[in-house]
Amino acid sequence: MTEWFQGTLGYGFGWFVATFVLILMIALPLMLAVAMIIYADRKIWAAMALRRGPNVVGPFGLLQSFADGLKVFLKETIIPSAANRGLFILAPIITFTVALIAWAVIPFGPDMVLADINVGLLYILAASSLGVYGVIIAGWSSNSKYPFYSAMRAAAQMVSYEVSIGFVLISVVLWAGTFNLPGIIEAQRSHVFILNGFGFNPLLFPMAVVFLISAMAETARTPFDLTEAESELVAGYQTEYSSMSFALYWLGEYANVLLMCALNAILFWGGWLPPIDWTPLYLIPGILWFFLKIFVFFFIFSWVKATVPRFRYDQLMRLGWKIFLPLSLIWVFLVSGWLMLTKEPCPAPGMVITAENADRYMPSCSARTLTTIQGRDAAGGAS
Repeated sequence: MTEWFQGTLGYGFGWFVATFVLILMIALPLMLAVAMIIYADRKIWAAMALRRGPNVVGPFGLLQSFADGLKVFLKETIIPSAANRGLFILAPIITFTVALIAWAVIPFGPDMVLADINVGLLYILAASSLGVYGVIIAGWSSNSKYPFYSAMRAAAQMVSYEVSIGFVLISVVLWAGTFNLPGIIEAQRSHVFILNGFGFNPLLFPMAVVFLISAMAETARTPFDLTEAESELVAGYQTEYSSMSFALYWLGEYANVLLMCALNAILFWGGWLPPIDWTPLYLIPGILWFFLKIFVFFFIFSWVKATVPRFRYDQLMRLGWKIFLPLSLIWVFLVSGWLMLTKEPCPAPGMVITAENADRYMPSCSARTLTTIQGRDAAGGAS
């Protein structure tokens, strides 16, 4: 599509239009998905509490999220007189924007990614870390003690679980040999016998569990929603917000939840690949497998929110610093040691890496160079 726009409108302007169209193709469905998963979230909670949930607006209550959005949009935006007006308005915009930019590197299928960059995983880690700034600015600019306490909690919680998430990602990168997200997905093909996914590996499955729980803490979902603990902080950093400013926080929160569900699918469960490396399963488009895995993880998020009571703050900190951090750090040593013991060094120059012998070498040698070396050999290259 980019080539067509460049050929029609010129190189520079054509690239701009093509990129803008691709951004809309991701952002608009994402906003629709956020509206629908809010509905799904409420239906799952209701089912687990033996209630009906939304069932009035539209068939089966499907339009309830849109009715809520319209109601919030028509409400008056109230800014406290003692608040810092500029920062107060800017905070929800930051949260919402940061929740969207991380999707630029998410691969929805083979060659279905807006920006296929080599450091996609680092980009997501950096972008997700910026989300806490919207919360901190909101807590400080509101000039109210409850939002300020919430902002301090959010900052401490983010730091605590970002560290363990970072070490979990190191384990995945060591095994895949790349920071590129499509490369990480391809490294999971037939990873354990005919199963696609690092999560099926007994050595990496504990890290999949740690990442899932840390993702809940990263997005401040129950039982880690200490930033919005209504029994202690009213509504936390959102206490003074109303109208669309309040709605932007909701949209940003659920966009981040979807992002973490997508990362769980990409890093440990094969992304767009089917669970089993069986040819008939590849007839189903990869994007459908990806969406199915996202929904499974979202169901887990909702299940936990409906059934697990909120932690105390000291329990949350203890889990992050005294359990997850040492565990993920030890696992980096275990994974790197296993790779050193079982993998051979990089092949000598001129040696061809094929699908049959790729598993013998270190991931950094084989994962990203397999197709390149085979392509050069098929084209009559030096090897």
